Amino acid sequence: MSTPNSYVQRFLLENLDIRGAVVRLDDVWQALQQGRDYPPAVAALLGQLSAVSALITGNLKQPGRLTFQIQGHGPVGLLVVDCNEELNLRGYARVDAPATGEHLAELVGDGRLQLTLDVEGLDQPYQSVVPLEGDDIAATFEHYLAQSEQQPAGLWLASDGQAAVALFLQKLPGADDKDADGWDRAHHLAQTVRSDELLGLSPADLLGRLFAEEDVRLFEPRPVIHHWPPDRDKVAGMLQGLGEEQVRAILDEHGEVEVRDDLSNCRYRFDKADVDALFRPPTLH
Repeated sequence: MSTPNSYVQRFLLENLDIRGAVVRLDDVWQALQQGRDYPPAVAALLGQLSAVSALITGNLKQPGRLTFQIQGHGPVGLLVVDCNEELNLRGYARVDAPATGEHLAELVGDGRLQLTLDVEGLDQPYQSVVPLEGDDIAATFEHYLAQSEQQPAGLWLASDGQAAVALFLQKLPGADDKDADGWDRAHHLAQTVRSDELLGLSPADLLGRLFAEEDVRLFEPRPVIHHWPPDRDKVAGMLQGLGEEQVRAILDEHGEVEVRDDLSNCRYRFDKADVDALFRPPTLH
C-alpha cells in the first residue's frame, strides 16, 4: 500500500507503553493556502493548527467532526480548522492588521481556543472554550491534551510553504509498570527533533532517528484529504432565503453578488442574469 501525500500515521513504543502519531500534510496544506497570500507567520500558525486538527480528529474514540477556533484581538483575529471523520480537512485565517510578530500572543493577542465536537447521536455539538496557554500552537495543545486526557503528552510542530507536520507522543496509563523512566527518556529524545527533520524525514526515518534503541510499531497511515468542491446550488438557496429585495440591493450597489466560503476556499459570483434566474425562474409549459 502506497503512502498518501497527506496522512496521520500512528505508532507505538511497544516496550514502553507510549503511543504517538506523525501527521504530514502536503497536498492538503498546499490546497488550503491556494490563493490566500498569507504572511509567513500566519501561514505557519494555520499549518500547525491544521496538522493538530488532523491528529486529534484521527485519534477520536468515536468518529465525529471536530472544529478548532483560535480567536483573539491581535492582528490575526481568527484561525479555524474543521476536520470530519473522513479526515476531510479545511480551514482559513482572518488577518485584521499587519502581522509582523512570530509568537502566538503577538499574532492573536489575548485569545482563546474553542473546540466543537459533533458526534452522531448527540442532541447538540459539544463545545469547550479555554484560554490560550503557551507561546505557540504546540504548547497550547500540549496543555489542552494533558488536561483533557489526564496523561502527559508531547507535541512538536513544523510548517513551511510545502508541508505541515506534527509529531505527537503520549504516555499510556501502564507505562510506569513497564519502565519507570521510559516516559522521561522518550520525551527527552523527542525534544531533540528539529524542524527540518519533521519536514524532511519519513515517519519511519524520523522515529528511527529519535528512538533508535526502542521497538517502534508503525500502523498503516490514514489519508487526510481536502475535498470541498463548489456547491453553487447551496449558495443559490441561501440567497433565495435572504429574499429578492435584499439580494437586488446588493446587486445594485456592487454590480454583482459575491459570496465567499472562506472555510472551503470557494468564491461564488452572481450577475444580474443569475439573480433574475434565482427569483424569476422560467415558466414551464
